[in-house]
Amino acid sequence: MKNRLKVFRAMHDLTQESLADKLRVTRQTVVSIENGKYDPSLPLAFRIASLFNVKIEDVFLSEAGPGEFRGTPPA
Repeated sequence: MKNRLKVFRAMHDLTQESLADKLRVTRQTVVSIENGKYDPSLPLAFRIASLFNVKIEDVFLSEAGPGEFRGTPPA
């Protein structure tokens, strides 16, 4: 999943460490999310969006096309 976390962090003049503190996660978690190596849990995604006063979809961008499902279909 692509994201704009680094952009929002820079807009608010936050270091990775200060953002991590505000989100109650490690700096490595912030690094991993910014680099696309880790997709945050839904509660963490909500905390990130809330911190920046934006919608989750403003920070996290789906790589699926419109109407395209990217998951495992029900059995």
